[in-house]
Amino acid sequence: MNTLVFQERFVIMKLHKIVTVQHINASVENCWDFFSDPKNLQTITLDNMNFQIQDYDGKRMYHGQIITYTLKPLFGIKMSWVTEITACKENEYFVDIQQFGPYKLWHHKHFFEPTPDGGTKMTDIVHYALPLGILGRIMNQLVVKNKLKRIFDYRFNKIEELFNSKK
Repeated sequence: MNTLVFQERFVIMKLHKIVTVQHINASVENCWDFFSDPKNLQTITLDNMNFQIQDYDGKRMYHGQIITYTLKPLFGIKMSWVTEITACKENEYFVDIQQFGPYKLWHHKHFFEPTPDGGTKMTDIVHYALPLGILGRIMNQLVVKNKLKRIFDYRFNKIEELFNSKK
């Protein structure tokens, strides 16, 4: 989905959306235990992104939590990223937004729903926009959307390996 959003001074930015849904062979409580621990983000992030948490309070996910990290999302360029957890309901959902980083807007919702088989349906919904107007739109078409697809594909496969493979 692509939508146009009005910002201050009536500047229009292109809003992009990514949705992923995954069934996990673990209870909602076990999923929450893993995904609400910011340290585990490194486990499900591509190694070549050099993801490193720089600062957080060591607590489980909660409303108002700030997490700072560095990563190399494109072309090996190191960037800082500051995330704030803006909503959180234990065993159900949390929302993180980028307060500082490479995107004009990054809003990521994570939902956890129990399934009849005792597993969990996990849904991620990301809305993002790039800076630089038309240049950002071109970069999205040429590079960013494909990189995000690789990131979320890797994450999906890593979660399959961690939770859904027979051990």
